[in-house]
Amino acid sequence: MSMTQHAEPAVTTPPASGPNKTDGRTSERPLALRLLARPEVGVFLGAAAVYVFFLIAAPPVRDGSSMSTILYQSSTIGIMALPVALLMIGGEFDLSSGVAVLTSALTASMLSYQLTMNVWVGVIAALVVSLAVGFFNGWMVVKTGLPSFLVTLGTFLILQGANLAVTKLVTTNVATDDISDMAGFDQAKKIFASSFDIGGVQVKITVFYWLVFAAIATWVLLRTKYGNWIFAVGGNKDSSRAVGVPVTFTKISLFMLVGLGAWFVGMHQLFTFNTVQSGEGVGQELIYIAAAVIGGCLLTGGYGSAIGPVFGAFMFGMVNQGIVFAGWNPDWFKAFLGVMLLGAVLINLWVRQSATRR
Repeated sequence: MSMTQHAEPAVTTPPASGPNKTDGRTSERPLALRLLARPEVGVFLGAAAVYVFFLIAAPPVRDGSSMSTILYQSSTIGIMALPVALLMIGGEFDLSSGVAVLTSALTASMLSYQLTMNVWVGVIAALVVSLAVGFFNGWMVVKTGLPSFLVTLGTFLILQGANLAVTKLVTTNVATDDISDMAGFDQAKKIFASSFDIGGVQVKITVFYWLVFAAIATWVLLRTKYGNWIFAVGGNKDSSRAVGVPVTFTKISLFMLVGLGAWFVGMHQLFTFNTVQSGEGVGQELIYIAAAVIGGCLLTGGYGSAIGPVFGAFMFGMVNQGIVFAGWNPDWFKAFLGVMLLGAVLINLWVRQSATRR
């Protein structure tokens, strides 16, 4: 169906067929441009380039056990980067996500040990606390209209101080006590921190969870009404509210999803190391946000995917471990990540401009 710009008499000549006779206004864009319009394509190309680079520069990367280590490192970042990415697509971001992971682990550890209870009591209590932190962040952002930067910065400082102060008050130390001999520990460890064998290589279960969570998040974004709400509130919350999108529910639930991710990663850390240092977690929130940004998510909201942050997290894990396997000075790690972040942002900008260029 087309529209004409000038009134002309009818003609009997049949329209020309074939690819050489097309109307530029209605012709379909080339496949390459349509692929470039996808937010995850740029980061996929970047991840592939980083992978090839370290395959050449660091021969140990070619070993199966080394790749298992890289995937494990990536998964611990990627599991949190997924809900952070969804939140960013929804137009907000959470600066407290890093210390929230530690808060979850500390809650489960201290509650179980100090009350000499089954560790599952601590696990459930930590889940409640993590969801409550996410709810508080979302409720404050929605009800006050304050930028999420300010709200979650306040939460970050509260949790950082509380983590250290409460741990010292309860344990008289900066770390929690070892809970490995407590009831329920072995069962919880199998769920949150076990490994399985693939071709003689031990792979952490977090890699499996990471990929499953990414698949679920992709399905939610692309195939559900809730996914449409996320994109809508990230694009324009006022217009979304006008057409019936539950803005308050969507934003609060996204913050709670970040809390859920923090709980899961916190449980993994607790049951991997049996104890938790109360001063950790600071700075990790920037890693999660950077993985989402490298994955194609915009800080302004309304654009992104769940697959992009998977490749973004893989790039972080690849660089982190690749530098070690190459025998380079690890002090350059953060500098390398900064260059990678800026490069990814520029590439994503170029990709989007190329995809929309007529």
